Amino acid sequence: MSQVLVKDVRKAYGAVNVIHGVDINIADGEFVVLVGPSGCGKSTLLRMIAGLESITGGNISIGNRVVNNVPPSDRDIAMVFQSYALYPHMKVRENMAFSLKLKKTEPAVIEERVKSAAGILGLTPYLDRYPRQLSGGQRQRVAMGRAIVRNPQVFLFDEPLSNLDAKLRVQMRTEIKELHQRLKTTTVYVTHDQVEAMTMADRIVVLQDGHVEQIGAPLELYDNPANLFVATFIGSPSMNLIKGKAKIVNGEIFVQAGDVLLPAGTHHTVTDGQDVTYGIRPEHLELADDGFEAKVGVVEPTGSETMVFTTAGGKDILALFRERHHFSPGQTIKLRPRKDVAHLFDGTTGKRI
Repeated sequence: MSQVLVKDVRKAYGAVNVIHGVDINIADGEFVVLVGPSGCGKSTLLRMIAGLESITGGNISIGNRVVNNVPPSDRDIAMVFQSYALYPHMKVRENMAFSLKLKKTEPAVIEERVKSAAGILGLTPYLDRYPRQLSGGQRQRVAMGRAIVRNPQVFLFDEPLSNLDAKLRVQMRTEIKELHQRLKTTTVYVTHDQVEAMTMADRIVVLQDGHVEQIGAPLELYDNPANLFVATFIGSPSMNLIKGKAKIVNGEIFVQAGDVLLPAGTHHTVTDGQDVTYGIRPEHLELADDGFEAKVGVVEPTGSETMVFTTAGGKDILALFRERHHFSPGQTIKLRPRKDVAHLFDGTTGKRI
């Protein structure tokens, strides 16, 4: 049983509090991603799970054991860092086997585990090479292999793809997800890249300033963000947010933002005149004759999509189309939000209505 339970965990450096009573229940075999902007506390929280940072308050359990005062080497975890941290004078085989040799594991067991891990990660042809003879992606696989051979209860990944180029990042995140599906080991993964979080996680924990903003499955957070922070952080490109006042007409809810009237359907509970923030994702804007007028600023075709940066009523609004359109800067187009997927947030608290 390799459940990880984080209960009311706090961390302070002197008088400065950086983690404020975090609660996370990570199930056995689950892949959980901690995501948030730089300085939100995600790496600090991971390091506390690993035992590399002390805990100011609360409890962390791995399996059924509280590990607050247990040394990292006795927690039965394996960590993969942003830097590969390979020994340059050791070959791949020796790098992968090093931790087992320190534990005085039988040579036959070491050889079996190294061969197994190398086969899983496609490293068999490189076992007799030095790290300097490998590409960045291959070095990251070696770092992962070194973790796999330990057969830990929990894998901890601290932004392992940050040093890779864009194409290799996509390849490696697929390989890490496939690895998890094969081994089914409980995994906690830290990243600031919300695309990594969306594509890899069973559940995402969104952190800001040491607080948990929301926990949920990727599409749950995308479709139902709890507040403005989650709405803007999850999703690329970000959700359009427009401040205005709620207006109820014949049971239908609209948001008046300057001279632009935005439909919000009937699935929100608001009062007429209430201050709100209207949220609509760029892909949920359609071209329609009955839409609001928007002036085209910049057009960014990417091949599969076209992003159109516009202004309407003095507000910046981004639209994303799967179809190909040929817009010109300065052109006026009409955009209609899909009211069934429009979001409303309280104008004061920023919480989802």
